[in-house]
Amino acid sequence: MIYMFITNDPDMAEYAWESGVHRIFVDMEWMGKYERQGFLDTHMALSTSEDVTAIRNRLPDAEIMTRINPVHSESFMEINASIEAGTDVIMLPMFNTADEVEKVIRLIDGRVRLCLLLETPQALTRIDDILEYSAGIDEIHLGLNDLHLGMGLDFMFELLSGGIVEYAARKIQNHDIRFGFGGISRVGRKDAVSSKLIIGEHIRLGSEMVILSRAFRMGINDVAELRGKINLRTEITRVDECVNNFRNFSKKQLEENRCKLVIAVRNFVSSKREEMTV
Repeated sequence: MIYMFITNDPDMAEYAWESGVHRIFVDMEWMGKYERQGFLDTHMALSTSEDVTAIRNRLPDAEIMTRINPVHSESFMEINASIEAGTDVIMLPMFNTADEVEKVIRLIDGRVRLCLLLETPQALTRIDDILEYSAGIDEIHLGLNDLHLGMGLDFMFELLSGGIVEYAARKIQNHDIRFGFGGISRVGRKDAVSSKLIIGEHIRLGSEMVILSRAFRMGINDVAELRGKINLRTEITRVDECVNNFRNFSKKQLEENRCKLVIAVRNFVSSKREEMTV
């Protein structure tokens, strides 16, 4: 399982890398993000290719992924700047069509790997057309937050409980493309749906990637503060132990875990709706 950690700070990136994170995720996306997510407590990017360079200089052996903006008139320049800065993987967000994917594949031209962030209902509906370009796609990550907003759902994990993630995962796996979805918080943290239940679904579905969410680090962006409040290596070790535990589960046990997740999601959505009617 690849653990991805979002930061544009070389100090934070170094702490994460030394603690067992597998991929540093530099987020350069800004187009349309505030309009989509401004009312939510979500990450808003202020990163540039210079941040990629700074992290690459600090961590020459680290794997770096850069999320660029959706396809636009300056995509070629943005992709080139990211590659020249030292990124290993380009992540394309908010695409709707196979044509957009094909364009980015051409612009990358095999210089680095491509990870698609599938997070729009349009892309999900057109997944078969998009997968026709599987030869140029290295990974697909399902972005649950924007996808649930686009589908008008109440809670992003309804995409798990309702089978949407499984639907996409099976199609992606049929093309031998690595996939992952969403993010997780720390194991043992009290959330509407526990990270353990979510990790169990990662294993049941064959996911190979996950983002360590802002909740995982308590929303802290300062490395000194984070070091004082969280032992990141210990928390990542707990995730490892949980992953390995689920890998030893039988199909029946993984299905039982899925059923618990479905119940947890239903309970949360029900309570949320009740609050809105009060």
